[in-house]
Amino acid sequence: MKLGIATVSISGNLEEKIDAIAAAGFDGIEIFEQDFIADTRPPREVGDRIRAAGLDLLLFQPFRDFEGLPGDLRRKAFDRAERKFDLMQELGCDLVLVCSSVHPEALGGIDRAAADFAELGERAAARGLRVGYEALAWGRHVNDHRDAWEIVRRADHPSVGVILDSFHTLGRGIDPETIRRIPGDRIFFVQLADAPRIDMDLLYWSRHFRCMPGEGDLDIGAFTRAVMATGYAGPISLEIFNDQFRGGIPKAIAREGHRSLVNLLDAVRRAEPDLAAAGLPDLPPPSPPGGVEFIEFATRGAEAEGIAKLLQTLGFRETGRHIAKNLTLWQQGEIRIVLNAETEGHADNTFAVHRTNVCDMGLRVADAARTETRAVALGSESFDQPRGPGELDIPAIRGLGGSVLHLLDDGLRDVWQVEFAGAGDPGPGAGLTRIDHVAQTMSYDEMLSWSLFYSTLFGMEKQPMVDVIDPDGLVRSQALSTPGGGLRITLNGTESHRTLAGGFLADSFGATVQHVAFATSDIFDTAGKLAAAGFEPLPMTANYYADLAARFDFAPGMLDRMKAANILYDRVGEGEFFQLYSRPFAGAMFFEIVDRRGGYDGYGAPNAPFRIAAQKRLGRPKGMPRY
Repeated sequence: MKLGIATVSISGNLEEKIDAIAAAGFDGIEIFEQDFIADTRPPREVGDRIRAAGLDLLLFQPFRDFEGLPGDLRRKAFDRAERKFDLMQELGCDLVLVCSSVHPEALGGIDRAAADFAELGERAAARGLRVGYEALAWGRHVNDHRDAWEIVRRADHPSVGVILDSFHTLGRGIDPETIRRIPGDRIFFVQLADAPRIDMDLLYWSRHFRCMPGEGDLDIGAFTRAVMATGYAGPISLEIFNDQFRGGIPKAIAREGHRSLVNLLDAVRRAEPDLAAAGLPDLPPPSPPGGVEFIEFATRGAEAEGIAKLLQTLGFRETGRHIAKNLTLWQQGEIRIVLNAETEGHADNTFAVHRTNVCDMGLRVADAARTETRAVALGSESFDQPRGPGELDIPAIRGLGGSVLHLLDDGLRDVWQVEFAGAGDPGPGAGLTRIDHVAQTMSYDEMLSWSLFYSTLFGMEKQPMVDVIDPDGLVRSQALSTPGGGLRITLNGTESHRTLAGGFLADSFGATVQHVAFATSDIFDTAGKLAAAGFEPLPMTANYYADLAARFDFAPGMLDRMKAANILYDRVGEGEFFQLYSRPFAGAMFFEIVDRRGGYDGYGAPNAPFRIAAQKRLGRPKGMPRY
């Protein structure tokens, strides 16, 4: 099965689009008429360039306002079609997409449209070409794939088939199961696009908010399974209209699209293994991580000393030093923090760019090798660097933003005893048990890519996106988690450098992790132990606690205890959430301590504006350099 993408889906000129699509691993390309017209080369040269890049020219589109026209308008429509047929033959493309008419003078009637397509099919066949008919969701008379199929059926011409687009079906709320009634050999082409659920005009929604399969809310899986059940074995292609993608990096967007298609078809194969679906990818299944095995900071000098002192006040103990490298291991409960002061290799490279940063994260998985295989099949790069004597070979991949993820299964978890001299019991600590979640910061236009990365590789589920109010702007936040919460990631997207998140991005030159949250089962006991160790929490205002008293009922003395320890609070139903923050370190990084009770599954979003305001009060004055 060939995978394709429409040139309209990514930014750049036609040359840049061809290069990006080929580099991403697609088999073919849909050439959008506007991209061709804007190019200076003649059609034959454009077709040759596409084929030289290793791509098939799958489809030329769109041909608009064809069927149902009266008199001279009908004659002119056929004249236009002949000219496009000339162009297609020069390009070396045998299939054209005709979308249902929106012309104000177009006449309705299934038989009238079928007659038009029967004649068009004759003209196309004479040139060795084919015609695909697509029902636009906002078509004047035809806006349903069932009507488009009936027109194709009545036209009864072998050179005329139906083209299906997931957005036009799902966007109108049409049951995709109805696709199973169409013979697979009468489907000439299939286009896919997801979209967030937004109540707005269909045309505007389509033109600005489509996204890759898995990034939105439409049931693309059900649509694709219905298509495959017909016996269809032709191309599966992406047609994405999205304002963010139009301003993105062509190669990055193309890679994202390819990842989304491979993941989708793999999911289809798993959901309906009995389908006649030759050519569907066969990948290892998503492997939801059981937790975070380690967090590694690239750091040195005064900032490394500062992090070490902060970890001590948080109840961590240095439990080992690496046998060959300048790494120290700090532990508490199941939490492992590695401080890497190496002056070569990946950590050194990230330090040179970002200064102190989280350069690596280790995830506990069931099978490290199979997880790496899936990641590479989805377009990620394996990561490796020279190993010293005695070091284990641990599979790793590159994440987004230059990050690295190491994958550890049960056969590799003895790395701490093998590679770290003196690694042992960290002692009782302050009650911190494990890493609850990791918060990653990015520009807003990267959020869909990051979300797709985690959901396709690890099967993580998305929570609805929420807006976080910063005193200087807006940050959008989306949480992803594995079933049971073994791994939780929050993605925080910003469009302004004036927000706390945006300032972190600007100052760190794009570092990814801004904060790490540790879990405790008794935040009050933990807060007492931290205070005794010299920990300085992020101070909250008296106004904050006065507001809590107005919003919630507390047991006697509870609010005073929270206020004394600077603990924040949220409640949803029977679920309660307690939070405690460190003061910023190494720029705008920070630690968080959380206590989840009664099934609370959120992240304290109502507290975020007050936390951000408190952090900004302690931050350096605006315009002051970090170093």
